[in-house]
Amino acid sequence: MTRYLTRQLASMVVLLLLSSVVIYGSMFVAPGSADAVLFGNHTVLPAVRRAVDAQYHLNRPFLVQYWDWLTAALQGNFGLSLALRTPVSQRLAAAAPTTIFLVVYASILITVVGVALGVVSALGGRKLDSMIMAITNVGTSIPTFVASIVLLEVFALDLHLFPVLGAGSGFLGRLQHLTLPAVALAIWAVAYLTRVTRTSMRDELAGEHVATARARGLHEAVVIRRHVFRNALLPIVTVTGLQVAGLIAGTIIVEQAFGLNGLGQLLLTAVEQKDFATVQAVSLILVAAFVVVNTVVDIAYTALDPRIRLGGREA
Repeated sequence: MTRYLTRQLASMVVLLLLSSVVIYGSMFVAPGSADAVLFGNHTVLPAVRRAVDAQYHLNRPFLVQYWDWLTAALQGNFGLSLALRTPVSQRLAAAAPTTIFLVVYASILITVVGVALGVVSALGGRKLDSMIMAITNVGTSIPTFVASIVLLEVFALDLHLFPVLGAGSGFLGRLQHLTLPAVALAIWAVAYLTRVTRTSMRDELAGEHVATARARGLHEAVVIRRHVFRNALLPIVTVTGLQVAGLIAGTIIVEQAFGLNGLGQLLLTAVEQKDFATVQAVSLILVAAFVVVNTVVDIAYTALDPRIRLGGREA
């Protein structure tokens, strides 16, 4: 187990390192330049330009700039915003709580509702299964931005059950303000996870080990819990991990629709302002979160199926 975890964590570190190189290097191939953002259309003296380049370390070789940026980023210092002349960490600290709350909220909805509907669909009767499958067909065909508009129109503007814009303050305030965004973000993933759970459960129900367990006289609840649901968890965990990781990028659309000042909205604003330092910081956080979530899913496999780590040890 220690070897498996070490190998997974080492892979995660290498992937994050390569991602950081790509993210930082994108500044040098993107249209425009930091000088253009800093000076705009103003004509400046060469001495002033050299002084500003020295202040922002733009006159150093690429590898030196990258190393300085990476070591500072590991300490939580992402440099200065070129657009606002304020530390990027301050902008991140103001935007991150909204995105984190939204992603966690949507992840809970996806996991609980998606798995529950899939289990009910697999174990229920034909009518119930057909009804759930019809609902998931609709859910998988609704884009996130369409779901956002419909939820805003029905539950916020018409029924006045939820606020229209903003993230709220305090736990209950955020819970009320971010319910509609979380639902909009989770609809497609819930529908997809429901179908995956149903298929995985039905495959296990048709297995010989389930028939053997029933022949031994085990209670049906024990058979479902130990021999069906647990064995069906591998594809469920895989899809859940991918969906949760995808939420991090999906928040951009939802935050734009609901007027939330999260990391997604901050990324869009930074791109429009050509604020390279902020774009790099947000991109690094999004990629790191995606990699970490997938690594956690890989590690969770070993708890669900010991054959994975045993196979890795033999290899």
